Parts: sequence; structure tokens; C-alpha cells
Amino acid sequence: MLFNTIQFLIFFIVVTLAYFSLSWRGRWILLLAASCYFYMVFKPVFILILFGTIVIDYYAGIWIEKSRNPKQKKWLLIISLISNIGILAFFKYYDFLQDSINSLLASADLRPLVPPLTRMIPAQFAQWITTGSGKILLPIGLSFHTFQAMSYTIEVYRGHQKAERHFGIYALYVMFYPQLVAGPIERPQNMLFQFHSYFKCDFEQVKEGLMQMAFGLFKKIVIADRLSMFVDYAYDPNTEQNGLTLLTATVFYSFQIYCDFSGYSDMAIGAARVMGFTLMDNFKAPYEAKSIKEFWGRWHISLSTWFRDYLYIPLGGNRNGEFARYRNQMIVFLVSGLWHGTSWSFVIWGGLHGFYQIVASLRDKWLDKAGIRLPDNALTRIVNLIITFLLVSLTWVFFRNSISRSIEILKGISNLSLYDKITSPLNVLEMWFCVFLIAFLLIKEHYFERIPTRNTVVFFILFPLLAFVTYILCVVTEKQFIYFQF
Repeated sequence: MLFNTIQFLIFFIVVTLAYFSLSWRGRWILLLAASCYFYMVFKPVFILILFGTIVIDYYAGIWIEKSRNPKQKKWLLIISLISNIGILAFFKYYDFLQDSINSLLASADLRPLVPPLTRMIPAQFAQWITTGSGKILLPIGLSFHTFQAMSYTIEVYRGHQKAERHFGIYALYVMFYPQLVAGPIERPQNMLFQFHSYFKCDFEQVKEGLMQMAFGLFKKIVIADRLSMFVDYAYDPNTEQNGLTLLTATVFYSFQIYCDFSGYSDMAIGAARVMGFTLMDNFKAPYEAKSIKEFWGRWHISLSTWFRDYLYIPLGGNRNGEFARYRNQMIVFLVSGLWHGTSWSFVIWGGLHGFYQIVASLRDKWLDKAGIRLPDNALTRIVNLIITFLLVSLTWVFFRNSISRSIEILKGISNLSLYDKITSPLNVLEMWFCVFLIAFLLIKEHYFERIPTRNTVVFFILFPLLAFVTYILCVVTEKQFIYFQF
């Protein structure tokens, strides 16, 4: 079920009103049933995958906590992780590995080694999980709830979280509908105790949640979907565009993906907040970052902290010398790229971010040895902000396009001329309106992380006004959120 639909609006109203009318026991049952329905709207059969991993991880957590044998605890954790990663690898990476290995063999004039999945499983089962072309269907949001499930067993193993004995509550931790398909990726310490709590209807929470949902929807269907019309046109591989058009599309895409993903996060966090639940912030004005390191402290925070705690630090972090630190950083970003998508362009995207981090560390080390101290003033902060934004935008080209198309786009941008004119499916007024929306977004997020709602009169003016403006200015589609594909 998409957040930007009338279907979800009705679902949200009905579930929320029912939630506040029930006792605690009725609430968790309602939320679990509603979350199952929410997920099954996409493709019902895939809920069996979630249920299978929920059962495995639920019992693994209990057995890990009960075990007094360190080796046994470790093996129980490994079994849990293998089951989660194995399912993710099968659905997300089988086709990718098949294509990569067979292409490599073909380049050496060797026969394909990895067969299509449809040859290896019964036809009845294959039709449930594959497309008409035989490619595996990726269960929506699989990467997100896999990582959330893994964090539970890891935290129980580390002794940071007690194993959850209530099966329904644990299932709800994995299935909670606001953040089920695109995060934030929550930790058990933040969520499990909340599902055991009984929240009274708090009007301040309701106001804040509704306003956050409304602005998240505005970011998605007014800004992101409008920018996508120009981006889709300019990046179309069947067209040849000049450097200025491609550069504009690259800037627009940076804001499109931000408004699309952060818009979803805002709606998820807001929907949970209306019912009294607190989800972690996932974005904090990332395009105000003045370095790549700061950018990753502001962008997709739930994922970047997940990789820090469960991959970077276990690899050794920065404890084993400079080379090991750089190696670990690169591994994390390469894995992050592969987590995002099944193509080598995503790996390049992650690798570029790792490269940026390493170069920045080497630069700082050289400056420190040379005794050079860069001035910290408004001008240098603005320059650093612009450079960081341009570096990030360059990587988004690979995130959005194939490797060959990305190279064509970057070549086109490098041939930028003063005589170039933007070609666009939008008229001049619409193009300037896109620029206005981006400026409005940056100003709003710089001065107001959240729209103020404490004053009830102001809320009853701003909320319907924002809803009305969103309705008037929205791009009328039911375009899927970009991160749903992950």
C-alpha cells in the first residue's frame, strides 16, 4: 500500500481510530493484523517469507539468551543471520550473480554456468516469485526488515536486549506498518518496550504527527514527483541532451531522491507519532552538510548507524591502524552500495563515497602535518557545502542510471557550454517553480526542522492550508517511492 493514495488515507484513519478505542491487548492485535494487510496489498504470498524469518529469529533470540555456552550462543546467532541473509541473497542477488557470472564466462567464450531459477524450482512455485521473463520478484522492503530483524538477534547476543517472549509483540516489531517497507530501520531497544506500553491519545503528539505526515506527502507528490518529470526526460537513454540540461537534471535528481525518501520517512514517523510511538529521525537536512562524513551523519541515519554498529566496528573500526580504517570504510560503503541495488552502478556509487571519505582523511592528515589550518568562516563553510553537494550529486548519477548511461551523462556535463539552453518537457514557468520549491525546502529545513504545532490555532490554520496546497499543486500519479525497490 502506497502512502500517497486515498486507500492509505482511509486505512490510516480507520486503524488509528480503532487503535485508540481498544485496550492494550486489542491494540497489538489490531496493529499486527493491519500491518499484515498493509504488506499483503503488494503481493500476499510474500508475507510467508516474513513469517518464516519471524519464527526463526523469535526462537533464536530466546535460545541465545538461555544458552550459557558461548560457542552455542554464537552458532545460534550465525544460524539466525544466515537465514536472514540467505533469504535476502536469494531474492535480491540470485539474478544479479547469474547475470554477472554468465557474462564473465561468455566474455571468455565459455558456456553459462548458473542456470535460470525457473529451471531449478517447481513451476507452480516459480510463478509466485518470478516475473513473466523469469526474473525473481523482490519482496517489497526486504532489505529493510531483514536488517531490522538482524539487529534484534545481534543485540540479544550482545546482551543489550532481553529476548522478547511475546511472539505477537516480536512479530509486530518486524511488521509495524509505518516503517515496514522503507524504514527507518529500528533497534529493538527503541521499539519493543513501546509495543508493551499503553499510550493515551496525546493531542500534541497527534498534531505533530499529522503535520509531519502532511509535509512528507508535500515533499513526495509536490516536489519529488514534479522534479521527476524533468529528470526522467533528461536522463532518457533514447535522447541526447546538452551539458546544461544534464547538469540541471543531476541537481534536480539530488532533491528528487531526497524529497522522495525523506518524504516517506516523515510520513512513517508521523503516522507512528499520532499513535504515540517514537521512531528515530532518518534525515537531518543532509544538503547542509559541509563534508561527506557529515552528509552520512544526516542522510539515512538509521542505515548508516546500522552499518557502523554491525559492520564497521566488528571489522575493527579505526582500532587497528590507518590502513585498516580506510579498508573498513571502503568495505562498508561497497556493501552499502550492494545493499541498495543489484547492479555494478550501485557498487560504484558506494565506492565513490568510500573514496571521498578516504581522500578527505588523507587531506586532513597532510594539512595537519604541514601545519596548515584552514579558516573557519562563512565563506569556507559555503564553499565546503557546495563542494559536498556537487560530489554527492555526482554519485547520484550512478545511483539512478546504468554504468554506461552514467558515463554518457558525465561526459555530457563535462562538455557544458555557455551557449547551452535547457530543453525540458516543462515550460519556463514550471521550471522556475521547481527552483522555487527547492529553495523553499532548503529554507524551511534550515529554520524549522519540524513545522511548529504547539499553538493549536496555528496548527488548525497551517495543517488544512498545507493539505490544500498539496492537493492543488500535486503531480497526479500514484508513483511508487524510490526506496520501495530496496
